[in-house]
Amino acid sequence: MSAAFPHRSLPPVAGIGLRSPHMREVLTRQPSAGWLEVHAENYMNRGAAVSALEKIRESYTLSMHGVGLSLGSAEGIDRSHLKRLKEVCDRFAPAMVSEHLAWCVGDGVYLNDLLPVPHDEETLQIVARNIETAQDALKRPILVENLSSYVGFTRSTMEEPEFLAALVERTGCGLLLDINNVFVSAHNTGFNAEAYIAALPAKAIGEIHLAGHAANATPDGPVLIDNHGSYVSAEVWSLYASATRRFGKRPTLIEWDSDLPSLETLLGEAMRADKLLKAVTFRSPEYPTAALPMDLPDRYSDVYREQVYA
Repeated sequence: MSAAFPHRSLPPVAGIGLRSPHMREVLTRQPSAGWLEVHAENYMNRGAAVSALEKIRESYTLSMHGVGLSLGSAEGIDRSHLKRLKEVCDRFAPAMVSEHLAWCVGDGVYLNDLLPVPHDEETLQIVARNIETAQDALKRPILVENLSSYVGFTRSTMEEPEFLAALVERTGCGLLLDINNVFVSAHNTGFNAEAYIAALPAKAIGEIHLAGHAANATPDGPVLIDNHGSYVSAEVWSLYASATRRFGKRPTLIEWDSDLPSLETLLGEAMRADKLLKAVTFRSPEYPTAALPMDLPDRYSDVYREQVYA
């Protein structure tokens, strides 16, 4: 890790997802943004984007969001991909690193999607093993994000919040709570979104994502699609306010990937999240506002304990 850019904690304010069409404007304008999140896979090869991000990180705190680690792969993590992820993290020293509760690799073939996993003991062992492999290589805990759901697995023996809590307990990882994904999944599969959020281990939530979704008409009614291509809906804002009252302030990202709007639009959505964070009253004093628990596995050094759990 570069001594010139020490590891910094992710501030409990709103940030935006930085995409390539906005990089030049961010560099030249340096707009006010709480922090920036980038997709790790976009910076695994040298090029103009890497050079630009090296300049941007001088002024902004970064979070690194992975989409290709495939934590749900029964065959284990691709060690070459993990090596490249570590190199990216060492180069940019992000305040947080996150991945999805998903798989996207089969027989060495990478799929252009994040696919769900069943929630049972066998899968729990596989995902926990892969998380530990990743954390040992990166020398830091990671955050694990909940996916959007469109169908369920008949073999699942536990609800997703219970599954996520077990991952936190076994590996010392944290959670990235995607509020839009909870809302989409609740609509599509019929569970209660408020109850889902209430069942999560509060102290493990290190980051929150907000995004837009689309509705597709079907003969059985509308299906919500997590497309990251529109404003955050009123229902998701309401669910976010409820989560914030329960958990306190958490770093919050405005995530927008398709039909990308202007930078001003993204910053406006982040400003709305910041205003909500300031206005909402924290109603669960039994939970500290620190993002993650302090009981890290012994293999993590005191340096990372102080940096990541500050």
